[in-house]
Amino acid sequence: MLFERFEDRGLAHYSYAVGCKAAGQLAIVDPRRDVDEYVRYAESQSSTITHVLETHIHADFASGARELAERTGAKLLVSGHDDGETYEVTFPHEDVRDGDVIELGTVRIEALHTPGHTPEHLSFLVYDGARSREVPELLLSGDFLFVGSLGRPDLLGEEAKRGLAESMYRSVREKINSLPDGLEVHPAHGAGSMCGSGMSGRASSTLGYERATNPYLQDLDEAEFVERLLGDVPPFPPYYRRMKRVNSERPAILGSLPGQRPIGPVAFRSQVEKGHVVIDLRDQLAFGGGHIAGSFGIGFDPDLSQWAAWVVPYDTPILLVVADAAHVAESVRRLVRVGLDDVRGYLAGGMDAWLKAGYPLAEIGEITPGELHERLAAGEPIEVLDVRTEEEYRGGHIEGARHIMGGWLPERTEELPTDRSLATICATGYRSTVAASVLQRAGFQDVINVAGGMTAWRQANLAVQ
Repeated sequence: MLFERFEDRGLAHYSYAVGCKAAGQLAIVDPRRDVDEYVRYAESQSSTITHVLETHIHADFASGARELAERTGAKLLVSGHDDGETYEVTFPHEDVRDGDVIELGTVRIEALHTPGHTPEHLSFLVYDGARSREVPELLLSGDFLFVGSLGRPDLLGEEAKRGLAESMYRSVREKINSLPDGLEVHPAHGAGSMCGSGMSGRASSTLGYERATNPYLQDLDEAEFVERLLGDVPPFPPYYRRMKRVNSERPAILGSLPGQRPIGPVAFRSQVEKGHVVIDLRDQLAFGGGHIAGSFGIGFDPDLSQWAAWVVPYDTPILLVVADAAHVAESVRRLVRVGLDDVRGYLAGGMDAWLKAGYPLAEIGEITPGELHERLAAGEPIEVLDVRTEEEYRGGHIEGARHIMGGWLPERTEELPTDRSLATICATGYRSTVAASVLQRAGFQDVINVAGGMTAWRQANLAVQ
């Protein structure tokens, strides 16, 4: 049996290839948007991608299932349990329902309907017929069963979440109850994803270990289970609703990566003046020292996907500023994985070319933790804005700091004062740079970024509340 995991670290997303080497057939499960890696893998195994499977209609990333099926001619198989639901897959596909089987040589894939995260959710049992036709070897559990957790049940809103939590209880108690302890569990996400809370850092587990340690697989009655699951959901990213719509209606076919075109400073400035969005991928010091006014400062990092999805407006053309043109292709990959497809190109020659053309720069000041501490102690009017997660904030913050998780800032800027400096802080400076750029773009004039974040604050032995 062939089996391979593909990881997108920024979105904590796992997709899988499973198939039969002898038959030369492969199925790809829950593919990301840029699909060339799956094609290369199939070629390396002298195999053909014959099936593309989706566990459910995803909310956190743009699916590559339609793209991959069209490129390879594979069958696109999607849950048939979406009939009449809030989100239904409307583009051409074949339905898969509970108990349906896909044969790939000696490998058999059986669909299990495991609703709870979404109504249509499927998991896939994989049997390696070369070893056993009766005992499954793998469970590709999608966003149903995670290592140490379960999928969040609130993607369809407040009215539907309790019913989905009850469905999750039945899925846990009925659908996997008879499966063996030795079954390997391979989910679609790991630690860092917001599709569930409390996920382990491990990429896989066994069903037996989950039965022993997963808090949701313990001896809980339905009411206890539902209250625990509903009481432990992460913040809801607004872009999830758009991703659900995109993935259910008709994800665009990319064909090739957009945005590979260098654009000279004159044309670049013209497009900025037309309202195109600029994402500046340089590090926090370079961005703070000088950038194109209105740019989003989201550094070249695996977290680019997630933060761009949180703060960058959709349906607006995107321009890139990079420190190294070699970063362009990978940056565009990270953007299209969250449906930010309309990347027009990047600034040829970078900010040096912009400066040589005589165009203006905006700046965001940097402040060290020691300097911030001294100015606060002196009573200067500075509002410290902590943009980390709720858990990080509870674990220790600067006394008096206001907490707004960075992803929520575009929707909550009206809560912030305009009569004082705003000092953004996170753990190390990456997220606070994103936040500072959002605030500056929203019209706040006096924004400063705390260099090194709370890590540097603690290293300076400054007080933490």
